[in-house]
Amino acid sequence: MDKLLKNERDFVTPGEKLVDSMEFLPGRNCFREGNGVFAKKTGLLHVSGRVLSVIALNGIYMPQRDDMIIGEVKDVQSNGWVVEVGAPYQAYLPLSGVRGYLDSAKTDLSKVYGVGDMIYGKIKMVSSTQSVHISMFDRMCRKFSGGRIVAVNPAKVPRIIGKSGSMIDMIKRYTGCRVVVGQNGVMWLEGESPKVEDFVINVVETIQEKSHVEGLTSEIEKMLKNSGIKPAVQKSDEKHEEGDRNEKE
Repeated sequence: MDKLLKNERDFVTPGEKLVDSMEFLPGRNCFREGNGVFAKKTGLLHVSGRVLSVIALNGIYMPQRDDMIIGEVKDVQSNGWVVEVGAPYQAYLPLSGVRGYLDSAKTDLSKVYGVGDMIYGKIKMVSSTQSVHISMFDRMCRKFSGGRIVAVNPAKVPRIIGKSGSMIDMIKRYTGCRVVVGQNGVMWLEGESPKVEDFVINVVETIQEKSHVEGLTSEIEKMLKNSGIKPAVQKSDEKHEEGDRNEKE
């Protein structure tokens, strides 16, 4: 296999060549030109097998199929719901995207999902006309009840989650807080007290500020150990599997 021109977590800029080989594939924020793979955005290089990706240091959320997102219901229509997901355009949850059969003529759809409700859904379709459809069929999808909603930088979501969920799992383990991070840069959390929730938010802000720093996981673990929080038995919560787009960094 040909050698990479850059190493894992190296800083790269738009147009910078990462490798000159057909053995590597362009992933998120990368593109191929000829035999080479180049960076689309400024960020940190991530290598997963033969796939090269760039973790952007800033940016807005652009929906992609199979993304798990947290959105706010903005409107209830006769055949579905308009959902704000923090993208340049709103998304739509059609009746066909909800488990079970719903007859809109006999069912008050606002009782299912009302304006202001926060939902955890999956991007099912993104069309060339910027039409975005959400599905609630995935076993992890649900409507949130209670807890707090926090906005984070979408570009920092992979770092907040960590490789195979390592960072977010560590936060849950030390604080007992239930946490779900949407790939659109919206986070839901619920702790034993507002104090615990505030601490978790502070931890997440630290991760965002120092996302480019080596040894960040050790620094965050030390921060968690020294918090003085003694978590109660954590409520069961389905593990959020981030998929390929989260780079599993």
